[in-house]
Amino acid sequence: MEPISVITAVHHPLRRRIIDHLVLHDATQVGTLAHALDAQVGSISHHLRMLQKAGVVEQADDPTGDRRTSWWRLARRKFSWSEADFSSPADALLAREAQRANVRHQLELLQRWHRVSRDSEIEGFATDTLSWATPDELRDLGQRLNALLDEWRADIDRSDGQDRLPVFFFAHGFPTEV
Repeated sequence: MEPISVITAVHHPLRRRIIDHLVLHDATQVGTLAHALDAQVGSISHHLRMLQKAGVVEQADDPTGDRRTSWWRLARRKFSWSEADFSSPADALLAREAQRANVRHQLELLQRWHRVSRDSEIEGFATDTLSWATPDELRDLGQRLNALLDEWRADIDRSDGQDRLPVFFFAHGFPTEV
């Protein structure tokens, strides 16, 4: 279970964009983050401190050795929680809103893709299925998908000289009525 402070820190819109940037680019200088995210350096620094306080990011050594610049990297990449994890009604409400914010973020990325997909050289994909599962079987599916994604990411050699674009993958598994 994630502490509510981590959940609320991660699901602020600009902080989510900072995390996404660090996932793709690893350690990054504050000015570079500000430029890439079209935000002020002071704003980025503030949000990095909020993420640091929640244990999501940490300061990194400047690869050039210049100690006048501030570099940051992710301290962790995965977050998991359920509204049911929280006995406090206020925390459960915050966790539920963070879940909604996460779904909105995912759908915004999907909608953006559909707006530009005709002009892309890379073809995306969609997948879905319907089946029967116990709660344990559904949990197992989620763990297997996460393991597969971790293995897939680890197999990508970003130093091989090939051009790559950022790729976003999301899937949801949940009980439903037919």
